[in-house]
Amino acid sequence: MGLLNKIFGSYSEREVKRIIPTVNKIDSLQSTMKALSDDELRAKTDEFKERLSKGETLEDILPEAFAVVREASTRVLGLTHYREQLIGGIVLHQGRISEMKTGEGKTLVATLPAYLNALTGKGVHIVTVNDYLAKRDMEEMGKVYNFLGLTTGVIVHELDNNQRREAYNADITYGTNNEFGFDYLRDNMVIYAEERVQRKLNFCIVDEVDSILIDEARTPLIISGAGEKSTEFYKVADFFAKTLKEEEDYTKDEKANAVMLTDSGVAKAEKAFHIDNYADAENMELQHYVTQALKANYMMKADKDYMVKDGEVIIVDEFTGRLMEGRRYSDGLHQAIEAKEGVKVERESKTLATITFQNYFRMYNKLSGMTGTALTEENEFREIYGLDVIVVPTHRPVKRKDLPDLVYKTIDAKFNAVADDIAKTHKTGQPILVGTTSIEKSEYLSSILKKRGIKHQVLNAKYHEKEAEIISHAGEYGSVTIATNMAGRGTDIKLGEGVVEVGGLKIIGTERHESRRIDNQLRGRSGRQGDPGESRFYVALDDDLMRIFGGERLKVIMDKGLEDSDAIESKMVSKAIENAQKKVEGNNFDIRKTLLGYDDVMNQQREVIYKQRTEVLEGEDLKNQIQSMVEYAVNSAVDEHLTHSEDEDHGKAIENLIDYCEDLCIPEGAIDKEEIENLTNEQVKDKILGIAKDLYAAKEEAFGSEQMREVERVILLKVVDSKWMDNIDNMDHLKQGIGLRAYKQQDPIQAYQFEGSAMFDEMIKNIKIDTVKFLYHVQVEHAPERERIVKETSTNYGEGSGETKKTPVKKEPKVGRNDPCPCGSGKKYKNCCGREAL
Repeated sequence: MGLLNKIFGSYSEREVKRIIPTVNKIDSLQSTMKALSDDELRAKTDEFKERLSKGETLEDILPEAFAVVREASTRVLGLTHYREQLIGGIVLHQGRISEMKTGEGKTLVATLPAYLNALTGKGVHIVTVNDYLAKRDMEEMGKVYNFLGLTTGVIVHELDNNQRREAYNADITYGTNNEFGFDYLRDNMVIYAEERVQRKLNFCIVDEVDSILIDEARTPLIISGAGEKSTEFYKVADFFAKTLKEEEDYTKDEKANAVMLTDSGVAKAEKAFHIDNYADAENMELQHYVTQALKANYMMKADKDYMVKDGEVIIVDEFTGRLMEGRRYSDGLHQAIEAKEGVKVERESKTLATITFQNYFRMYNKLSGMTGTALTEENEFREIYGLDVIVVPTHRPVKRKDLPDLVYKTIDAKFNAVADDIAKTHKTGQPILVGTTSIEKSEYLSSILKKRGIKHQVLNAKYHEKEAEIISHAGEYGSVTIATNMAGRGTDIKLGEGVVEVGGLKIIGTERHESRRIDNQLRGRSGRQGDPGESRFYVALDDDLMRIFGGERLKVIMDKGLEDSDAIESKMVSKAIENAQKKVEGNNFDIRKTLLGYDDVMNQQREVIYKQRTEVLEGEDLKNQIQSMVEYAVNSAVDEHLTHSEDEDHGKAIENLIDYCEDLCIPEGAIDKEEIENLTNEQVKDKILGIAKDLYAAKEEAFGSEQMREVERVILLKVVDSKWMDNIDNMDHLKQGIGLRAYKQQDPIQAYQFEGSAMFDEMIKNIKIDTVKFLYHVQVEHAPERERIVKETSTNYGEGSGETKKTPVKKEPKVGRNDPCPCGSGKKYKNCCGREAL
């Protein structure tokens, strides 16, 4: 490989060669652009838009557009893009990763492809690692865009929805990965289309792309809700269910695996819960609790369907009889069984929406990124995101001296050697930036320097603005700055007066990070734009990386007559360290790949559900969809009840079918048992469907067509949101337990895919049936209104999270301690069902 590279050049070198003719074309336009007045230069934006509307492509206008931005930047910022920056800009426009060393001006590079792609009017997102950088870059680079007649916006934590919408409607929008991701999730939780803030995801430039798409890929974005009352009402519903009598208050339907209240049971429920119409769509939540309590008490059997073990309800696999650890019944049934058995009722589903960065960023039409360090992870970028990495040459040759690692026996010996090096260098006035792997180690080194009387600054990644301010002064004469390796990322360190003469910025790494990228990032802080500099890493055999992945061979060498204060410096040592890092990187890639395998299953489901929601929100006529749901519900009901019924129980099966369909979609008494007893299954389906369609037509006439469509939208939205929320929770439980239950020869991801798919099919079936049920029971005089099934209370990120104050999750009956108990016993709530709950 090395020989081929020498003959033909590396992949990046060959790709850069292909780009050079375009760069030459941009250069050749420089004098033309210089000759234009400000107004003429600004007018180029409208000219480009018009040319695009007439069929030219972005590639056709790229050389001119880049030349326009370059000239605008010279006039507005006093900064002219170098040829290397033009190369970087072209790489980004092509939807690739541009690896450019620290100090090469990546922020300015982004203006080129951002301007070009914004000309389509579809929006450009520029993603940064924190709010401070998003604001800073938007304010600085926004001057160029605004000069050229484009609008800019920034998405930061404290904005309200109107401000967010305005920022997303700008031509170019800056913001953090967290904000963009959470806004996408929230847009898929709204109940009216106009509440959404984002447009379709078009073109994205990710700054510090390795940090966002790799380091943060293991943490999914999660929006949560909290419902203090949800477990309490499973207990209330359980108490109510236990007061009912079979045949008098409820009937069991073994075929449909359902329990239904009779007229008497419904009357008792209305009395117990102080409501007028139990079947109304606005009592959806109450029906949810009661239905599951009935099913838990009268269909689910202990030691057959489930076992209670160590205070936990565990499902029994109906085929193998094995305990299915980690698996939970869906749709609140598990909580209802917990209430029945008197064990702790686990909180109901609280995750409202979730997505990984991997799947969020893959939704953009075109994705690109910039960083100083991506090549070591090229395989992952290519495999997960379809992105290749192009190394862009530096504007000036790198003069930094990268010295070999020094390895010590112990951490204490290592830190003393670091302190000696700092003290010695400090006397010369050469500035020093010390990188540590944790805040704790920063503080430990700081305590050593304090004892030695060496003045220094300690910086850890807590306050981004302060962090950027401190790091920007780290290149001043005589300064000593201790920072966690990632602190101040995205901020340049400029050399102070007299620093070049004393050797430039010196970098000291106090430990090798498990990723070579992070080490390269720290090294790259020095030697920017051809400045002199120096870097060295200090390593101890009891550092985590060395201890776990590579210390044994070195330990043998170092035990041969070396004192603690002695150090080893050799290429063999450096190679051993690099191999240890490669092992960890490979291991971490495998973990991220596995997680993505799981999330891809969820992602396919998410796409189906979000597409369904979008159709509802955008006012699509759902009539045909609803009609097919009615057909599905009736057909499956007939098949479940009558397909395997034998002569002696056929009459009972017909009775059960009629009861079930009356509960589902036909008026009571509309079908007589004798009427359908001798019909074929297909004739029965036609008969029931005919009645259901007549009732639907009558409802539509009573409501009016327009109102009927809105009723359909409200009900479908409610049902989809409720079932999807439960599904997220169930899939999470499944993922946690799948490793325990997967046979050794079975791939856990395949098992998750298979079982997750079955659970999703079940959810889709339940969505159809519940939608039909609620639609047929909605009253003409009381059309339901759109309301959120759940309110967001928090996210799994503090900064940039959109965290809001606590609000209850579900709309539930609120019962005071001294109110009459909703079960109808006549006792106070605190002395009845509320005893355990309170």
